[in-house]
Amino acid sequence: MSSALSVSALAKDYGELHALREVSFELAPGELLAVVGPNGAGKTTLLSIIAGSQRQSSGTVLVHAGVVGWAPQRTAVYTKLSVAENLELFARLERVADPHAAVQRMLAQTGLVERAREPVANLSGGNRQRVNVALALIAEPPVLALDEPTASLDPGQRERLWEFIEGLVRGGTAVVYSTHNVSEAGRHADRVLVLSEGRLLFDGTPAALTEAAPAGADADLERVLVRFLDARAEPEPEQERDREAPA
Repeated sequence: MSSALSVSALAKDYGELHALREVSFELAPGELLAVVGPNGAGKTTLLSIIAGSQRQSSGTVLVHAGVVGWAPQRTAVYTKLSVAENLELFARLERVADPHAAVQRMLAQTGLVERAREPVANLSGGNRQRVNVALALIAEPPVLALDEPTASLDPGQRERLWEFIEGLVRGGTAVVYSTHNVSEAGRHADRVLVLSEGRLLFDGTPAALTEAAPAGADADLERVLVRFLDARAEPEPEQERDREAPA
């Protein structure tokens, strides 16, 4: 299957800090890819570069058709405007040929028709996140990047959002998202990328990640990830251990 997105040797430096180090992967149409790893691993940096909201230091990001839709963790909405007004504003900013038709399509697709005239400030967290994703999809991008899409949502809201995202994937949209909820990656993702200190340590299925972890790792993907990262951690330099050893 041809790629929807190609990332090659992507790096991002902030002075002496190496946020990303030579990260490469491909994303196919209709594929759901989870990016996991500890805090500071480079997950948000990776997604924001893919989405074009910041520039890389080196490497390339190639979207093979169209652009990347971007839904950051903080909902990028105007809370005093209604749901429909937000959608129409973004449709015009994205130069959509028929903004009104795009708004109606996204209201129907996200299940927000009954909320169309309601100010976003009045919405629940789950519905705000739906609006956030709808804004990213208003121009029908072939690739969607989501940063922590289910953060702060309750279980029911998470389930409804995943039903929506998986519907997009079935329709051919390629989706890459970051999450600290590793069990979600096990349930929903076709593939998992594991980042740590800006390095890509693993690219494969959740089942393959379990196999790659040290012996004894069970089916709980969160424990699998912890054991995998512990096994890949660089050993402490001998001189540092000697320096810190008690007298």
